[in-house]
Amino acid sequence: MDLQQQNKLLYARAGFGILINDYHNPLPVKEAVEKLFPKSLPGVLEMITDQEWADNTPKAMKEIADDSLRKQKQKEFREITNDLNTLWEMAMVNSYYPLLEKTALFWHGHFATHIDNPYYDQNLLHIFRKNALGNFGDMLRDVSKSPAMLQYLNNRQNRKQHPNENFAREVMELFTLGRGHYTEDDIKEAARAFTGWNFTDEGEFIFREKQHDDGEKKFLGKTGNFTGDDILNIVLEQKQTSVFITQKLYRFFVSDELINDKHVNELAKHFYKSNYDIGSLLRKLFTSDWFYNDKTIGAKIKSPVELLVGYQRMLPMQFDKDNTILNLQRILGQHLFNPPNVAGWPGGKNWIDSSSLVIRMRLPEALFGTKELNLATKDNDKEIAGTMKMGKGKDKTTDKQFRVGKVAVKWDDYLNIWKKYNRQELPGLLAGFLLPFPLPDDKLTDVISCADSSSDDSFIKSLTILFMELPEYQLV
Repeated sequence: MDLQQQNKLLYARAGFGILINDYHNPLPVKEAVEKLFPKSLPGVLEMITDQEWADNTPKAMKEIADDSLRKQKQKEFREITNDLNTLWEMAMVNSYYPLLEKTALFWHGHFATHIDNPYYDQNLLHIFRKNALGNFGDMLRDVSKSPAMLQYLNNRQNRKQHPNENFAREVMELFTLGRGHYTEDDIKEAARAFTGWNFTDEGEFIFREKQHDDGEKKFLGKTGNFTGDDILNIVLEQKQTSVFITQKLYRFFVSDELINDKHVNELAKHFYKSNYDIGSLLRKLFTSDWFYNDKTIGAKIKSPVELLVGYQRMLPMQFDKDNTILNLQRILGQHLFNPPNVAGWPGGKNWIDSSSLVIRMRLPEALFGTKELNLATKDNDKEIAGTMKMGKGKDKTTDKQFRVGKVAVKWDDYLNIWKKYNRQELPGLLAGFLLPFPLPDDKLTDVISCADSSSDDSFIKSLTILFMELPEYQLV
């Protein structure tokens, strides 16, 4: 694999696809990797003020006696959540440090919550972005004490003599150790330790001592009057935690299904010795020779957010409808701040079914070309739309209709770079840029035969769209 292809693979996995200038000016791997790491946290998506927190807690919502006012507040919440969704996606599109946003997206699925409160969502997103490339232990503690997580997993109801085990169970099963590395008794004892963990109306964590069970507890072979912090420290002491987190990161950045245990164990040991330094782990991963093995190429399916952000990073665009991206997220099956359950999005082949694949393959023509794309969105965000219509005419489905409207695409920079090449070499070069691996000669010839050759601009545009409509474009 030459340097250009190494850079393409790196930026596809560590970000949302390589920018055209980076593709044509590749760097040595270590330099390219270091370029991905920010020196400081980008100043976007700032925290909301304490006053707004206080006015929008569940308690404040319950105190709204008038049903119409409560419904209006709920509508306002949905609108703010949609705005937060759009702001984060635009941060992914425009970021100089896509690795930070890509890794925050991973943690969003790892520590999945859905609580219908944009103020809690923004707080949790801030934690993900602040710690995305930092220390996993710090992030685990911050997430565990966030109002989003404490509310979502019912720890506000976890009190002495009436323990609620939801939070304690998921801390071990989904967040740290994984199934099979703890017992039901460990869950019960951990739940006792987390009693009294709560938050104030201002969204600040608070330990309510009177609700806490301060009796002796036995957890993972240790005995003591453990608090919730003690439980988190004990699970971080377990080497299995580093293995479990490394396995998930490996699946996210390397391969959905082909897991190399030797590589995972090597990375996990490094992760544990570094005291759970996420950035150090990813530097080691992305600078490993085996990462650039041919078997890695095309071993992952792009998630809906990766696909949509990748389009926008490659070719800047402006939508005439503010809700276009939100609807496309819903239809394709990855609506930010709305994961399907506490386990997050399953990923891999689950991103693709017969309906979503057809939509993915038609989408480039709707975004960058001239054909109209009508989609049916379900009232339930969890359901992926199953009907669509190309061209003019009304669709007879009773589902809500969504049309991808006009899209203003800034083609100039893209066209100017590719117009430097002659038409004979251009198709192969474009395919090398857009697709994870080379096309067979007969398939490349078929694509060329369908391209618009009326002008250089039309030839480049049509080839780009045709390549993005291939099944291979869904792989990375």
